[in-house]
Amino acid sequence: MPVLNTLTVHHVGYLVKKKNQAMRAFLGLGYVIAQDWVRDELRGIDIAFVTKDGLAVELVCPYRDDSDVSGLITRLKNSPYHICYVSRDLAADAEALRESGYLPMGGALPAPACGGHPVQFFMHPALGIIELIDKAFTFAQE
Repeated sequence: MPVLNTLTVHHVGYLVKKKNQAMRAFLGLGYVIAQDWVRDELRGIDIAFVTKDGLAVELVCPYRDDSDVSGLITRLKNSPYHICYVSRDLAADAEALRESGYLPMGGALPAPACGGHPVQFFMHPALGIIELIDKAFTFAQE
């Protein structure tokens, strides 16, 4: 099995139905906005990042019925649903994940909320969804 322990956690993805109410709730818990809402036309979602105690949370809110997460939010409601890892080499790490039993959920595509850097999602039968993000991305406020 390929070694993937060089991947570092970037954020936890959190589905929300009502973006402004969710943002207020996270801010009420002491989170701060790392990046305000960005619309991702390709995926049909709005995304914002909040941070607290070194943890980044990506708020993901569908704005179209055919968004990439519409099925998930119907089943999961407001809930965390993926962990994102920073990749030093997206192509090599994607191959290593495939060799370790992760199934790609599409190819690597640019993400507007991540400065246009490519991201790629994978599904593992025992773990669920993870995301890889290009190492070059940092929040505007960092």
